[in-house]
Amino acid sequence: MPAAHGSIAAPAAPAKALIGFGQVRHRRLKPVANAFCYPTYFLLLPLRSLQRNGPGALARNRRAPLSFFDADHGDGRNMEAGGALAWLDQLLQSQGVSDASGEVWLHTYPRVLGFAFKPVSFWYCHGADGALRAVVVEVNNTFGQRHCYLLDRPAYGRELQADKVFHVSPFCAIEGSYRFRFLLNADHSRTVARIDYDDALGPLLQTSVSGVLEPVTASSLRRALWRYPVMTWGVLGRIHWQALKLFFKRAPFFAKPALPASFVTR
Repeated sequence: MPAAHGSIAAPAAPAKALIGFGQVRHRRLKPVANAFCYPTYFLLLPLRSLQRNGPGALARNRRAPLSFFDADHGDGRNMEAGGALAWLDQLLQSQGVSDASGEVWLHTYPRVLGFAFKPVSFWYCHGADGALRAVVVEVNNTFGQRHCYLLDRPAYGRELQADKVFHVSPFCAIEGSYRFRFLLNADHSRTVARIDYDDALGPLLQTSVSGVLEPVTASSLRRALWRYPVMTWGVLGRIHWQALKLFFKRAPFFAKPALPASFVTR
């Protein structure tokens, strides 16, 4: 039945933590070909809503078979210091982004049985009007180093670019640029994050992570653990397995360089 004229619409329900079930795809085009596709799952967390309303079924900053810890992101601050969200807000302010006061959706891997390895996490930062204002791409390499790429004035579905400055794979030089594209359905039912890497001669890598989203519940967490009980160990193990394959295929090897001068690249 339609609302009576002049009545006030009910407020929107607070955003809930989501879990995505999908795939990671990776294709290397040159100088040797290599490709893989693995099943995966990941979290998509509305951090401002969780800060106000609590994490629901998700274990946050406490031990559990599947959990999320703020200390796994940014400068590792704990909840007493405002957590990862406070770190993000300070980073945005330091880069002149002062109008991303809307929801922040964090696409990331959880800790599984106490262990976390997060090759890349995406922070989707919205303005008060709900429009996407910035994306922070937080990258970790297997050497324990971290770097962030800040994509200013982005839009879902539009290609974004950033120069590559951070060492990730010993089989790729520090040159060229990344091309990003992010898709998130309006009803938060599906997401795709794509990162392609071009060197000086053109496309070299094509990567993506995609999945169908559903609420984080005790049932969905159990299903994730049942399907992939050692998922984060698997992420790290597969990275090293693919590196070994590239080594035997005689892909060029590049030693780890010094870290970039700045922690954030725009």
